[in-house]
Amino acid sequence: MPDAEEPLGEQLTMPDAEVFFYPGIFSQTESEALFTDLANNVRWSQQSAVFAGKAVPLPRLTAWYGDAGKSYSYSGITVQPKPWTETLMAIKQRVEAVARVPFNSVLLNYYRNEQDSVSWHSDDEPELGTNPVIASVSFGATRKFQFKHKHNNELRSELELTPGSLLLMQGTTQHFWKHQIPKTKQSHGGRINLTFRVIYS
Repeated sequence: MPDAEEPLGEQLTMPDAEVFFYPGIFSQTESEALFTDLANNVRWSQQSAVFAGKAVPLPRLTAWYGDAGKSYSYSGITVQPKPWTETLMAIKQRVEAVARVPFNSVLLNYYRNEQDSVSWHSDDEPELGTNPVIASVSFGATRKFQFKHKHNNELRSELELTPGSLLLMQGTTQHFWKHQIPKTKQSHGGRINLTFRVIYS
């Protein structure tokens, strides 16, 4: 994968947060090839989360890859890392060049159609540290990404996550904001999202 020039990004206007959007760190050709590679070669599974004491299948497929021993727990689910693939390492290196953070793990989500989603949440699990840096890369269909402030319902923000884009969340973002990918009535093809993280435990 060839090196890219330093991408241009913009900071979202959000209080209590540091969120940056880079719309094209991967070209259209790269994005299409990477989507196909990831869809076919990642070891996807459908996990179930516990809500009100009942196991409910997540409305998306997931996978967890990373350095040995970097397990991760969220929504009552604990996952052990699969070893990095050549493709994931290449994506990670491109993302690290922008984020300037050495990531040791990645959570992949495969939204197969417009009915797959992720509900309101923050990436604030203890193993992510005090002010986690989350680098979110998207391939495939464009999907709407929404923010809402935890203490002020009037503070909201949203943007379209386009293929090849990077959304970087850092600082106190996870302390004050939740985010989601909502279901939609508009027909969508598949989307694969990679959220690179640092696990400290």
